[in-house]
Amino acid sequence: MSKSDSDLVFGIHAVESLLSVGRVQVKKLSVLDSRNDKRIEAILVIAREQGVPVERSSRKYLDKMVNQIRGAVHQGVIAETESVQLADERELEFRWQSFGANPLCLILDGVMDPRNLGACLRSADAAGVQVVLLPKRRCAPLSAVARKTASGAAESLFLVSVVNLARRMRWLTDQGVQIIGTSGETAEGKPALRWSEADYRGACAIVAGGEGRGMRALTHKHCDQVVAIPMAGGVESLNVSVATGIILYEAVRQRSAGA
Repeated sequence: MSKSDSDLVFGIHAVESLLSVGRVQVKKLSVLDSRNDKRIEAILVIAREQGVPVERSSRKYLDKMVNQIRGAVHQGVIAETESVQLADERELEFRWQSFGANPLCLILDGVMDPRNLGACLRSADAAGVQVVLLPKRRCAPLSAVARKTASGAAESLFLVSVVNLARRMRWLTDQGVQIIGTSGETAEGKPALRWSEADYRGACAIVAGGEGRGMRALTHKHCDQVVAIPMAGGVESLNVSVATGIILYEAVRQRSAGA
């Protein structure tokens, strides 16, 4: 297919979320000609309301659309969309005051697996994160796989492409943002805090490191404190998206309860 896989969103939940959010233009919806169940009908209703062209297609045609995407399961529905456009750092600075006194931010440092990226974005959206910073050179692309896993979050979140992550972290510090890194290691000779012991109530940016190596040393250096999730079993660490979700929801709990 001539389409870039980043212009495709597939799967029942991902397409329904994409249409419901309505922030990215859907050019066309291709639907399996033999599917007429309630879940597909719900998607078709939204598509009709938005004036999205719908094409009934064979399974062979749908399979061909995603055949270059490893592990893709389209579930009988594929949306062709505009690409997700990441904001630049000038837009971040322009919009910063609109996030209020205590924004909740997420920084992803070297998350290279598109499914992990998508899962982190889904958790961020659910937790009410206002800004996600993605390093320009050390991040999985917002591919079709990432967007499917994100289930609409890639289209609804404010995503910013960052050229120099350390410099942008210093800028956040200047804005009064506390930067909390995630690691099982020590921070400048001090043991990492238990994840639930940190205070996430004010302006806060949570940093999640990439698969395997975690945060880079320079990123680690620019964190105000570092937290860890203790592991009771034989596994050394959690998947980055799981750990990110746990820590984000501790932030949600504290902010909701005023703890």
